[in-house]
Amino acid sequence: MQEDKIKSGMVAIVGPPNAGKSTLLNVLLGQKISIVTPKPQTTRNRIIGILNGPAYQVVLLDTPGLHKARKPLNLEMVKIAVSSLAEVDVILFLIDVSLPMPEKQAQTVEYLESATVPAVLVLNKIDLLDRDQLLPMIEMYSEVYAFAAIVPISALLNTGTDILLQELLRLLPFGPRFYPEDIPTDATERFIVGEIIREKIFLLTGQEIPYSTAVVIDSFKEDEGKSLVTIHATIVVEKSSQKAIIIGRKGSKLQEIGKKSRQDIEKLLAQKVMLKLWVKVHKNWTRDMRFIRDLGL
Repeated sequence: MQEDKIKSGMVAIVGPPNAGKSTLLNVLLGQKISIVTPKPQTTRNRIIGILNGPAYQVVLLDTPGLHKARKPLNLEMVKIAVSSLAEVDVILFLIDVSLPMPEKQAQTVEYLESATVPAVLVLNKIDLLDRDQLLPMIEMYSEVYAFAAIVPISALLNTGTDILLQELLRLLPFGPRFYPEDIPTDATERFIVGEIIREKIFLLTGQEIPYSTAVVIDSFKEDEGKSLVTIHATIVVEKSSQKAIIIGRKGSKLQEIGKKSRQDIEKLLAQKVMLKLWVKVHKNWTRDMRFIRDLGL
């Protein structure tokens, strides 16, 4: 097939926090690229996934959740999500249908008002909804905004995603491939490793701890002779009390974070990994714009 005859383009996956954007990205790609936790606002940066087929290439942008932000870190996260709307050919707007249509979800639709490209409403988590509730919900949202299509899915169960892909291909233009066919993301291994560690912190700690942590990869060295990758990483927190929680009694929590992270990193790299973690206090880093920029946000 000629390169200029394939369907290709950029698609932003946007919506409120915890709607299932990262889960959808991973399901469409058939592998884990974006971290997933039950906590909202897990995704901080824009992550690109590349979906290839014989007649298409869909470049998917997983974005942070749209929400009312106050802290500098959260403001940057929302800015990343909103800026994505201006750079794409199609917008996938994800809603969690297990929640009623509260004002918060209605407010996030307002972000689409300035969009100049088609938007597809994705009603996610339909496995948590009674079937007779679905049609009224579709009618309700169709009155809120002129969506190009409304597609019910369950990203977790991978149902309805084939129909969603068909709708995307219908709306995307013809064009060239932007990336080689054999890569699923443009994210570096260092970036994904940092995200894996951050995911384990989200899953293994409670309250405000995950939102007050950042992960910096200090070194990433491959020893091909030993088939070993040695990674040194620093977990940054805002307070000494948070550092104590991350480390845990006699270092038990940090060991658990390290063990579970290493297991996933070894799957990613298909090599043995030696992972060394440290914890450092950077007071109020979520308000330090210079540090936030250094993190790549």
